[in-house]
Amino acid sequence: MFSTRTITVLNKGNQISRQSIEKLDLLLLILETIDLNGIQSLYAFSNRLNLNEFFPNKVSIWKIRNNNPLRKSYVKNNIKLDEFDALIKITAEMSRYLYPYIREILKSKEDLKKNSVIWNDFNKRFIELINERFNIESMRVKKLINQAENDEIIIKSLFTLSLCISNQGYQKLKFFLFDY
Repeated sequence: MFSTRTITVLNKGNQISRQSIEKLDLLLLILETIDLNGIQSLYAFSNRLNLNEFFPNKVSIWKIRNNNPLRKSYVKNNIKLDEFDALIKITAEMSRYLYPYIREILKSKEDLKKNSVIWNDFNKRFIELINERFNIESMRVKKLINQAENDEIIIKSLFTLSLCISNQGYQKLKFFLFDY
């Protein structure tokens, strides 16, 4: 069944909700935390999926992601539904590719005594990226930076990305982002 927020998204001329934009950008930031080539990898997946009409260059991906109000460089550009959908496809495909690393990071959190280096390195890089790209004056961003509170957010995000490895990964991610 559709949630109120989803119906609003579909009724307002295909505008994407703020929550959906924030969720997707956070998932992409998690992927960039894992993949040190971040934006280059996103662009490579865009090319591999033949999404050049939406993302002809790396800057076009950056512009779409800057629709996230939590970012320092926030600019409201009214993302088109097909652009957002293309970014979901890239996220799902990149998650599939990075799944062994996602699994290893989740496993390291389960056994911090044995694998604390993996989790701590991941968390440190994640916080560095948040500090670099997000408005750290925002209360919601402060929660992401606070290590006592961000573990749950990170784990949920990693589990969400893990769901993308299935054949219906793109569809599952889309449902998650639009709260179907």
